[in-house]
Amino acid sequence: METKPLPKDAVLVINTHSRRGQDNFAQAREKLEAAGVRLIAAHAVDDPEQMAATVRDAVASGAPLVIVGGGDGSMSGTVDELVGKDCVFGVLPLGTANSFARTLGLPLDLDGAVRAIATGKRRRVDLGMIDRDYFVNAAALGLSPQIGQTVPHKLKRYLGRIGYLMWAVKCSVGFRAFRLTINDGQVERRMWSTEVRILNGPYHGGVELSDHAAVDTGEIVIQAVVGRSKPRLAWDWYAKFFKLRHRDAHTQEWHGTSFRIDTVPRQRISIDGEVLARTPVMVKVAAGAIEVAVPDEPRSETC
Repeated sequence: METKPLPKDAVLVINTHSRRGQDNFAQAREKLEAAGVRLIAAHAVDDPEQMAATVRDAVASGAPLVIVGGGDGSMSGTVDELVGKDCVFGVLPLGTANSFARTLGLPLDLDGAVRAIATGKRRRVDLGMIDRDYFVNAAALGLSPQIGQTVPHKLKRYLGRIGYLMWAVKCSVGFRAFRLTINDGQVERRMWSTEVRILNGPYHGGVELSDHAAVDTGEIVIQAVVGRSKPRLAWDWYAKFFKLRHRDAHTQEWHGTSFRIDTVPRQRISIDGEVLARTPVMVKVAAGAIEVAVPDEPRSETC
């Protein structure tokens, strides 16, 4: 079946609070128009809490393509507005980790991302769900939410992933393992864990964590770092960052369409970098929920 071409009329919405959003709003607008994308409207949003309402208004106005610029939190916080709508999602990766863009094979530079929107193609992809909240890429419980909730904005803005790493070392001092229960409706599993990743795609924090998670499988992947050891958790991130041979030695994975996750004690959950939920939760996949703009040819992964 032939796929419809990408729309040429669009609304641009950029989170200027994201790492590179403020610097790149004017450039993005100029480059999109120069590439042949006709902007019906362009919004530089200073308050991240207004991103969803701005995108909602753009979709309601009939825009066939809504381009969102920001980090993974901006994507996750606005994607709900496109579910079930005849509107394509365009991604400008202007954040720190840009995990969703990496998953889609999008260039991480502005010129490349604009080119993908102007000359690329549509791709229908899955979304994850935590209870009734959609997310684009990954959610996590354990140390990651503590980092995401407390990391200073300036540290994240100017040092990027290195800033996250520095703050992770600080946060790990008082962190403790927790009892994890995972139920897929047939089998209930119990174990100690230091971190759980709920993956719609392979990346979390800009690091490729799973060889099996993807946005078009119709399944969600639950990955747990098992045991009570904090050094083991640190080694897991190190091994996955550098793609070492035995990088999966301390993790277990489960695949499926829905899971119930509970912990003792209760754990906060970061959803694409924003702390928005607490256990217990239902985790689901929303198969083929939205269409996104992607390059005709996926980019090669670089550090």
